[in-house]
Amino acid sequence: MAKEQLQVLNALDVAKTQWYHFTAIVIAGMGFFTDAYDLFCISLVTKLLGRIYYTAPGSATPGSLPSNVSAAVNGVAFCGTLAGQLFFGWLGDKMGRKRVYGMTLMVMVLCSVTSGLSFGHEPRGVMATLCFFRFWLGFGIGGDYPLSATIMSEYANKKTRGAFIAAVFAMQGFGILAGGMVAIIVSATFNSKYPAPAYEADPAHSTVPEADYVWRIILMFGALPALLTYYWRMKMPETARYTALVAKNAKKAAADMSKVLQVDLEVEQEKVERLAQKQRNEFGLFSRQFLRRHGLHLLGTTTTWFLLDIAFYSQNLFQKDIFTAIGWIPKAKTMNAVEEVFRIGRAQTLIAMCSTVPGYWFTVALIDRMGRFAIQLMGFFFMTVFMFALAIPYHHWTLPDNRIGFVVMYSLTFFFANFGPNATTFVVPAEIFPARLRSTCHGISAAAGKAGAMVGAFGFLYAANGIGVRKTLIILGFVNFLGMLFTLLVPESKGRSLEEMSGEHVEENEIESRHRDGGEN
Repeated sequence: MAKEQLQVLNALDVAKTQWYHFTAIVIAGMGFFTDAYDLFCISLVTKLLGRIYYTAPGSATPGSLPSNVSAAVNGVAFCGTLAGQLFFGWLGDKMGRKRVYGMTLMVMVLCSVTSGLSFGHEPRGVMATLCFFRFWLGFGIGGDYPLSATIMSEYANKKTRGAFIAAVFAMQGFGILAGGMVAIIVSATFNSKYPAPAYEADPAHSTVPEADYVWRIILMFGALPALLTYYWRMKMPETARYTALVAKNAKKAAADMSKVLQVDLEVEQEKVERLAQKQRNEFGLFSRQFLRRHGLHLLGTTTTWFLLDIAFYSQNLFQKDIFTAIGWIPKAKTMNAVEEVFRIGRAQTLIAMCSTVPGYWFTVALIDRMGRFAIQLMGFFFMTVFMFALAIPYHHWTLPDNRIGFVVMYSLTFFFANFGPNATTFVVPAEIFPARLRSTCHGISAAAGKAGAMVGAFGFLYAANGIGVRKTLIILGFVNFLGMLFTLLVPESKGRSLEEMSGEHVEENEIESRHRDGGEN
């Protein structure tokens, strides 16, 4: 352990779990709740958009979005998220976590509202407006990834830090759940107020004019939880680690944390200045020292997140097919437009309740006992096993009698993604890099993940049509296996302080001896 550990940082590391920890989880978690709601609610309304704007008169089936429009509507937010993760991750290290945190939230609130508005009534105008604002919505969401993780890791004690960061990420599950529930409530309300016949009975009247409000309300609702937490985000003090180690203001760090921890802390300005003069620890992202100390760590966090999201977002594309196969969603022509939104919302809510949400909270409960490494390795292992178990006897699972078994296996891959690498890839980059580069490195890791999501979302679509679902599933099995191998590059951070993991405040001879012994900094 470092000889130069500041008292304020040590106080945070050894603090008992207090009310401020839960306040920080809720404030950061509500951002993630909003992120998940905004990213996943679009899948609830794409079929409705197809009916409203792309139904051809006299067609035997309801309209659907053309493939290029569907890809743009579903994928444009991912592009924005990738850009936001890189930009706001870098900005969080330059301007401070708190200041940038408020900016990302306001972008999310404004773009949630405006994504429900449109210029004109023509399909091209509506879709162009929707894509434009969803890109910038994604940009704001992207900023929330590195900042939420970094803030939570810098506020937490070292004993339960993993659970706290994972709890912030687990709010994603509730965001997905809320999306389904809002869709159920809005569609049920409109369906009872404006009843309509099924498409096959009366195509012209199966989509009531008021259905145009349904998708707008569902998308705009995402602004509400973000707006509610804005005041509390602005009241939250800057993290002591940023203030002391990056801004070099020991007085403010001690004053802020004295209020938070409700203890008197010594102002150690001389020690901060002494540490600042150790230029050896002041290396940048593109320096040889960073490459030597953290190059393999960054390679590990980026590749595992990239590989996970290829598999994770590919699996998401299966959902509609599975819902239809087991009869949760009837054929489109047997329903009116608003009823279809209700059925899709109900199906997403059931999946979220049964496998998505429990997986997240298993991670929260066990991450500080099992460790990040074990959970990530186990998750990738079981995802590999279940993917091959679905792929190799694929014909067996397509038979009507075996469809329930297919759904159980499919749900288990989701469960082990969330009780596994989907949570740990978010937690680890917030713990193992130096304070001045922590937000940037988390942003780079998260952006690699979103690149994987785009490969998964678009690549799987074309692969399934080109080489078939079975071969695509086998490829995804190998992707998960690679994730297992690259996990070996990621260090275990359970029970260790952030400064110990990053090598900050370690005496130079300690650093050298660690490298000679082959240890990690």
